[in-house]
Amino acid sequence: MCNACVPMLNDAKPVEAFADQLLDMINQGALSLMVSIGHRTGLFDCMAELPDATLEKISSNAGLEKRYVKEWLAAMVAGGIVRYSPEENTYQLPASHAALLTRSASPDNIAVFAQYISVLGQVEDRIVDCFRQGGGVAYEHYPRFHEVMAEDSGQTVIAALEEHILPLASHLEPELKQGISVLDVGCGRGRALLSLAESYPNSEFTGYELSAETLADTRRQADEKGLTNVHFVEQDLTDFDQQAEENRFDLVTAFDAIHDQATPQNVLNGIYKTLKPGGTFLMQDIRASSKLENNLEHPISPFLYTISTMHCMTVSLAQGGIGLGTMWGEELAVEMLGIAGFAKVEVNQLEHDFSNNFYVTRK
Repeated sequence: MCNACVPMLNDAKPVEAFADQLLDMINQGALSLMVSIGHRTGLFDCMAELPDATLEKISSNAGLEKRYVKEWLAAMVAGGIVRYSPEENTYQLPASHAALLTRSASPDNIAVFAQYISVLGQVEDRIVDCFRQGGGVAYEHYPRFHEVMAEDSGQTVIAALEEHILPLASHLEPELKQGISVLDVGCGRGRALLSLAESYPNSEFTGYELSAETLADTRRQADEKGLTNVHFVEQDLTDFDQQAEENRFDLVTAFDAIHDQATPQNVLNGIYKTLKPGGTFLMQDIRASSKLENNLEHPISPFLYTISTMHCMTVSLAQGGIGLGTMWGEELAVEMLGIAGFAKVEVNQLEHDFSNNFYVTRK
């Protein structure tokens, strides 16, 4: 970069360094889209099972169009994700890379998270309009968000549910085996409830979710599994503090759901109300601080603030809500739980999960 481009600076080196940073950002953003495609098309899974292979072999085994696979492979090679031998004209996905990019690598499959970049890109125009005019972008404008979220939670939450998460409250598993009533707030595609309903047939499970389209798929899955102890209800939780049936449930769960709500305090108040005396509330949410300065060393804080801007905050605002956002943080979460009536809150973290807190409290 020429010094004439920065006439107000005596030293052009900081500008040049920042230019390099921006170029790297653009390259990495582009690679995120390619990684998402590699995951969705099964190319990473296919290549992990092959030794060094030609373009023809890879595209044939994956059942994909050769011309598209060729260009995708070029991006992967240029980005250092796939190795290429020009002498043999072959490509290889190193085992150390496959360990973070394939479905068999779950829960360590980072390719799952790359999908968020393309999903959020679909609403960029609407988000820009919100910057200028206010308001928010409603759930129905995110055609794949629930699908990606379900895959994400399948790795981070569902896979750890019985072995790591339920034991955070030692009384839960015996109670679930004996038979209790359970509510999942903001259940999404219901993967947590479906898993629990299969494992604990003596308990009754109910899921509340705003999206009717999402619930249609969830009910279909329950029917296919032959589950009669789980029910899903289309429910707007904005006034849950008024709507909640008092002393109804033994256990309420909320997996990555509270910060999306229009009125999260009303939801927490309603959860306290609907719990039976002695009942348990188990909440999973993003591990972060309520203070920006405490999140600067978080390994994915730019990603999380982007998710907040382009989904979690804006869907709340679209409902006329407060737009709490993804990064509401541990301090505010504990404070709001206290306002709801929960006097003692345990904040737990799992060794294998750097991105989530697990809050356990009782009525």
